[in-house]
Amino acid sequence: MKWLLLIAVLVAVALLATRGIWRRPADEAAPPDPARIAGCKGPARFAEAARANAADLTGMAWAPFGVAERGWDAYAPVIAREVGTDCAPGSPGFAAALADWQAGQGLPATGRVDAAGFEKMRVAWMLRRPFVLATRDGQCPQGPAESTLAQARPEEGYWRKAVQLRPGALEAYRTLVAAARRDLPDLAADPELLTIISGYRDPLADAARCATEGNCGGPARANCSAHLTGLAMDLHVGAAPGEDVTSSSDANRSFQARTALYAWLVRNAGRFGFVGYPYEPWHWEWTGEPVTP
Repeated sequence: MKWLLLIAVLVAVALLATRGIWRRPADEAAPPDPARIAGCKGPARFAEAARANAADLTGMAWAPFGVAERGWDAYAPVIAREVGTDCAPGSPGFAAALADWQAGQGLPATGRVDAAGFEKMRVAWMLRRPFVLATRDGQCPQGPAESTLAQARPEEGYWRKAVQLRPGALEAYRTLVAAARRDLPDLAADPELLTIISGYRDPLADAARCATEGNCGGPARANCSAHLTGLAMDLHVGAAPGEDVTSSSDANRSFQARTALYAWLVRNAGRFGFVGYPYEPWHWEWTGEPVTP
């Protein structure tokens, strides 16, 4: 009888584990893949490059987008994506992947993040944005008629702000959000995350705001904004303590780049037709419809 009871308990536990009802505690989780760990720890010849990257991650003084910045940690996720690695930015594995990419670009394969290599990446990232391609001749693209735009639901706007987008862009946004919430259960703790801070912006109103605030013409606010297309949106991806959600300060962008949500967007947004603007972790553009020059 005791054997029958023991067998019944073991079968029940197996069924619960199979169905995902019972799971091991986090501290008893399966160990990481040894091959992955080994890949990020070597090769040894990149140890010095890894140490330099770790120091420069928050210490390098540069201006890749035309304004002074300290460190490159705000770009770490997109750099890792570009060179095809999941290794931490201060690891030899990251340096090795970067060196392979550098060699393929005809650059010195140092494994260190530097201005020359980053500039090649920056140009590639910008040219993946149809809006940028449409503005290369110096002309600002035409925006859609406001009557053709779709209205986001109140809960989709940041603090229930009224937001308009092209219908296709809005549907793509909804599909992306649904996938993110499936993959990142922790998003449920903050329903404001991934809400839309800004969608379509009337170009005349934007120009008036530029004139009033005097802050256009730089990387943080352009004279000709992608938001006039109805395809661009600023998404709430978090904010550093005391910072606005769209603050371009080093502290805020670095904080956002370290979030699981931004890492997910960098890896997955392309599946839904979105490209990002790496200087602003919150800014994403849908590529499913053309931008008319």
